[in-house]
Amino acid sequence: MDWLKLEIFIPESHLSVLQAALQEADAGHIGNYDSCLSYSRVRSTWRPLSGANPYIGNVGAVSEEAELKVEVNVLKSKLQSTLRAIRRVHPYEEPVINVIPLYSENEV
Repeated sequence: MDWLKLEIFIPESHLSVLQAALQEADAGHIGNYDSCLSYSRVRSTWRPLSGANPYIGNVGAVSEEAELKVEVNVLKSKLQSTLRAIRRVHPYEEPVINVIPLYSENEV
């Protein structure tokens, strides 16, 4: 499989810097188009544990906040550079980035 889908959970305030980082890493480049991504609003919860330095919330307390789930396709060969670009601009100490393999008709 050559293609992966990334799901990135991020505060809405950071969408534009994430878009720029993904474009720089060439994530979301599909055929003759680049900067292709989708996002949707979600509600997320988490509880920072002892030793955490949360961007939002307080240690020991459950937080619930609005976030964006950003979805973008990336070539497997560009995964590591894309992950570095995301982490460079992401405000969270432990960003949630899901990497999902995508299968094309030619691979099934």
